[in-house]
Amino acid sequence: MAKTLIAYRPEFLLHDTGSGHPETSKRLDSIVNQLQKLSNDHIIWETKFKSASQEQISLIHDVRYVRSVQEICETNKNGYFDGDTPFSSQSYFAASLAVGAGIHIADSILSNQAKNGIALVRPPGHHAESSHAMGFCLFNNIAITAKYLQTQGIKKILILDWDVHHGNGTQHQFYDDPSVYFISLHQYPFYPGTGSSEERGSGDGFGFTLNLPLPRNSNELDYWKVWPLVQKEMEIFQPEFILVSAGFDAHKADPLGGMNLETRAFSQLTQLILKEANLYAKGRLISFLEGGYHFEALADSVTTHVETLSDFL
Repeated sequence: MAKTLIAYRPEFLLHDTGSGHPETSKRLDSIVNQLQKLSNDHIIWETKFKSASQEQISLIHDVRYVRSVQEICETNKNGYFDGDTPFSSQSYFAASLAVGAGIHIADSILSNQAKNGIALVRPPGHHAESSHAMGFCLFNNIAITAKYLQTQGIKKILILDWDVHHGNGTQHQFYDDPSVYFISLHQYPFYPGTGSSEERGSGDGFGFTLNLPLPRNSNELDYWKVWPLVQKEMEIFQPEFILVSAGFDAHKADPLGGMNLETRAFSQLTQLILKEANLYAKGRLISFLEGGYHFEALADSVTTHVETLSDFL
């Protein structure tokens, strides 16, 4: 029986961002409490996966940066890598586990033990650059998994990012790589300032980055209007594997975003990308938790996302 794998470990809660920070362990608590109420034979909870090695993390990140994150976290009780990105003594451990979650799901799908999955992790990843933390993110979970898939013989990978913020770190990693197509739907102009429609890639990778910036207060109809462009590029590219930076901060209730999506929109987005995955990638898809800062809206949105993932098996 095909399965949807949820990769989660309670150690993600040990990444302590301090009082008042929006990227708090309460985000995962709210999600897990709601997801555990689901009764679905297609869902597997995986809680025994390992941390990624420094070698695996260094598929994307400068090894000197990786080692410095470990040293800083393990020798300091808490602090900040930048104005937005705090750490605690357990943050390196949690971030390494977050990377390990994506790699574990990838292995499970490649070995036909699962059809799709979600890395229910923190800290998030899509803002992290090769040599520095940024925007709540320490290591770029989705980009590392894409690189890992390349080492396993996957030739064409599509990354879809629907977080309200542009995934600058992921885009930069593959900007000149024609084997990884990066597509982003995001609020613009907005943090982190990247993601204009003119950013299309460079060198051999030109034409393999597609930014679909949307204005503040966009709703579902605005997203559906640009979706045919995604479908067109999918048909041309025909990916073998699809990865999703699944941020839920475009929800209308989110305190950091500025969009007007209802909870149902995340089910619809999931249905749309799964149809493409079934057409071109044998249904192989991994989503990675990114943003989403209203606890109830986040839990509802992730739940409908997971239900849709499992219903499509």
